[in-house]
Amino acid sequence: MRCVCCGKPLKQDEIAVTKKLVNRGAEEFFCISCLAARFEVTPKDILDRIAYFRQTGCTLFLHEPDL
Repeated sequence: MRCVCCGKPLKQDEIAVTKKLVNRGAEEFFCISCLAARFEVTPKDILDRIAYFRQTGCTLFLHEPDL
């Protein structure tokens, strides 16, 4: 799977965070950088959000981190 904006190959966390922040039923996904640009935040903000979702037990993030 590739980022819909830049074409970068995606990791599982990037797919999961797109589902969490954009739409659970999303079929197009964003890399961390493009998702950050879309929400006008930094990539670190997105990474922090991923860590938060994992800590709270979100089932989209139950695997080991891959970023």
